[in-house]
Amino acid sequence: MSIYPKIFLVLFGLATLGFGLCAFTESDSNAKEKLSNEASGSGHSTAPLYGFRLPDIDGRPVDLKTFQGKVLLIVNTASMCGNTPQYEGLQDMYERYQERGFEILAFPANDFGQQEPGTNQEIKGFCYTRYGITFPLFSKISVAGKNKHPLYRYLTEQSAFPGRVTWNFQKYLVDRSGNVIGKYDPGMNPLSPAILADVEKALSAS
Repeated sequence: MSIYPKIFLVLFGLATLGFGLCAFTESDSNAKEKLSNEASGSGHSTAPLYGFRLPDIDGRPVDLKTFQGKVLLIVNTASMCGNTPQYEGLQDMYERYQERGFEILAFPANDFGQQEPGTNQEIKGFCYTRYGITFPLFSKISVAGKNKHPLYRYLTEQSAFPGRVTWNFQKYLVDRSGNVIGKYDPGMNPLSPAILADVEKALSAS
């Protein structure tokens, strides 16, 4: 074999090796950037709220991550409370804002005054027949005490608005990113100007 083919093979081999090193370096750089983004929270981080799964009023599991990107009002409810007529205001809110990405998540609870003693089916019948609600209604849970559900443990202990649930119909407002941005007293009417203004602001935010 003449010297020229040998030189060509050597040069070709070096070029191939160099290309492989460049490709490896680029891939390694991308991996480091991805790890950096995840560590800094600039990647696809998920708010803690979206990690919970609870059964709906019919017992079907619902991942709260299905509500990601929507503004939420989370409410613990009861059927035999002085605040029970707030269902009307909640339904009004839902009809007013649903098409803009608003959801109300209602969690019946029997923690205060034993005012939600019924079964899930009894609660469902009452809410659907008496108030005609169309927003998501979940199975009965505990929102206080030693049996407090992990969702409410998060809301009352780890969110930006800590503090115990004091009675039926306490409300938490959640933005499109899953952050708790407001908490409202049980007796506060859902249609009060303060709540509506906060909901409007959250819906208008990008």
